[in-house]
Formats: sequence, structure tokens, C-alpha cells
Amino acid sequence: MPAHLLANYQELLMPVRQFLRCDTPSAWLAVAKEPEHLALLLTDHLHCELKAAQSAGLLLRRYAVDDVAAEQLLQWLAPYEQKVYRGHLEPSIDLKSLSKNQAVPRLRLNQGEAWQHQLVDRMVLLMKEELHHFQQVWEIMEARKIPLQPITASRYAGQMLRRIRGSERGGLVDKLIIGAIIEARSCERFAALVPFLDDELAKFYVSLLRSEARHFEDYLALAELVAGDSISDRVDYFLDLEQKLIETPDSELRFHSGPVQ
Repeated sequence: MPAHLLANYQELLMPVRQFLRCDTPSAWLAVAKEPEHLALLLTDHLHCELKAAQSAGLLLRRYAVDDVAAEQLLQWLAPYEQKVYRGHLEPSIDLKSLSKNQAVPRLRLNQGEAWQHQLVDRMVLLMKEELHHFQQVWEIMEARKIPLQPITASRYAGQMLRRIRGSERGGLVDKLIIGAIIEARSCERFAALVPFLDDELAKFYVSLLRSEARHFEDYLALAELVAGDSISDRVDYFLDLEQKLIETPDSELRFHSGPVQ
């Protein structure tokens, strides 16, 4: 891999590594770097990009937009969801024909709190980028003749989401903090894999780092805006939990799993 790309991504990763409590364990990398696991990781990565877009859309539908805009968001996600969940039934869906901005709803709030306006602006941009990344991963899989197979989710996100508070505002703050942590870990893990990938995939994962590194900061800024107060205690709580999930052994290899037993 070109040395200047390596240097650039290390600089981009500095805020991410300062934020997270641990690096990817070497035991996870020892398994993940093996060529026979590449198809699994790409498949899980594809699902992760879609889940990130779906999660952003869910936040918008629950906390910011009206029913008309909510339906627009669902229609935007539909071709990608159909490709993943019903592709064997609807093979005519061609993601290559979708541009980054096709079907992007132009959401504007006429009223609402400042944080709701910020949520709309940042989550729509995040969805655009995640769905574009989804399309890129899909095209890589197609080029390498990697079939899309059903895959179970890792325990990672679910274990953190179980700890969100029940109050409306507190629950949203927790969801945004969890979103920040997931984005930061994705970024750190992309970089951890880069030295073990072929040149095409290494360059692709490096290309993801700039947007992924910014995503975690966007989530944190939104969480602070929604809270209207310090969120450091909740950030510490979820970072401690995330470290345990990353360092505790898992039974199956996934993009966000711990070391495989």
C-alpha cells in the first residue's frame, strides 16, 4: 500500500483513537485478515452500511419529521432494502443506476427546536453517504463474484441499545452517543484491516475514513445539542461497555465482533 496513504489515514484516525477506549484486538485481526473470511466481512460490511442509513432514517422519522417526510425516507431506502432482503425475488433492481442523490428527499422543517433542524441536516447527509458506500461495497462484491448470503447480526450494537434510557430526550441522546461509537469503531476497524487487504480494497477502505471519522463527531455534536448539558457521563458509560464488547470473545466473526473463540 502506498506510504503516503498510510500516513494520511493515521492522521485522520487520531481523534477516533483518542475517543475509543481500545484498538481492535490483534486476535480479531489474526482471524479477519485471512483471505477465506473476506467474503464474510464484505457481506457484513454491506449490511452495516444499510443499517447505518436505516438507523439515521429511524431517528428522523421518530424525532423530527412529519408523516409525509417519513414516507419519503422509507421510499428512499426501499431499493436498497429490497436488494438485500428480496434480491432473489426482485433481481431487476439495479443499484448501479442509482446516483448518490437520486430519490433524496428535500426535507425542511418549518418549525421545531434547533436540534431537530440539525438532526435533519446531518442525518440526511449521513444517509446519502452510507447508501453511497453501500453501493460501492455491492459493486465490489459483484466484481469479485461474492454472492449475497443471509447473515446474522453481531451482539455489538444490540447490547449497547439495550442500555438506552426510557425517557424521550435521554433515549435520543443515548442513541446518538451509540451512533458515534459505532461510526468511530467502524473507522478504526477499516484502518486496522487496510495493511492486510489487496490494493483495490485497501484504497477503498482508506477512502471511507474521512467521512467515517467525521460521522462520529457529528453524532456527538447532536447528542450535546439535544441534551443541552454535559454528556460526558453517558459517553463514558457507553465507551466502557463498547470496550468490553470489543475485547470479549465472540462465537462468530463479524465486522464489529470481538475476537473469535
